[in-house]
Amino acid sequence: MDSNYSMFAKLYDRLFDLDLYRDWDHFVQTNVDSRASKRVLDLAGGSGRLAVLLAKQGYQTTLLDLSSEMLSLANQHAEENHVRLDLIQADMTDDWPLVDSFPLITSFADSLNYLPALQTLQQTLIQVFHHLKKGGKFLFDVITPYQVKVGYDNYMYNNDDDPTHIFMWTSFPGDDVNSVDHDLKFFVYDDQLDAFKLVREIHHEQTYPIKKYIAILEKIGFTNIKVTADFGRSPVSDQTTRAFFSVEKA
Repeated sequence: MDSNYSMFAKLYDRLFDLDLYRDWDHFVQTNVDSRASKRVLDLAGGSGRLAVLLAKQGYQTTLLDLSSEMLSLANQHAEENHVRLDLIQADMTDDWPLVDSFPLITSFADSLNYLPALQTLQQTLIQVFHHLKKGGKFLFDVITPYQVKVGYDNYMYNNDDDPTHIFMWTSFPGDDVNSVDHDLKFFVYDDQLDAFKLVREIHHEQTYPIKKYIAILEKIGFTNIKVTADFGRSPVSDQTTRAFFSVEKA
């Protein structure tokens, strides 16, 4: 893991607020039947932070992600927490290399917003439907057009809590409607060079009105569609920044 992306993955994972994963875990626990089978697929689960929390609560957890670097981090976090994760490397927009279906599938942390077009979003949701057991639930979240247009308007965030790992995040409107581009930079101090090394990525996110998500879900066949805000604690409004979905396969 010596590539530029490997370093970025490690730095980004270390920076992420662990309280957010606890909130996502709370959303899962409040939306599943405690008597249901404890098997879950965490889709685009990244470094496995949520997957580990679920595994520690007795879930048989499978994590699917495109990035081998993120899967390596997930394996590391699982070993550190003495739990087991089934790790699958795959593109969530393609046919998944999975035989089993799951009573619960989750996908959080903007994962679906990283899909570049409506077609790839639909392809992914179809795969979710195919791999969800009858009566099973799919829980996910997405940023809203309000977050893109208002929350990320001229957005800038700097973090220099660790003077050897300085982070800068700037957001710009994307070319497409309801899209945003994030310029993410880490400046990492190199002792040998006595200078900072730049590790940089541009992340593109795309979202749609909540009604559009509902229409796509209904077309695919999902039922009992519930949308909330604030990790399920509040109803949605025209100023909701992140929408939380709970849907079922009838």
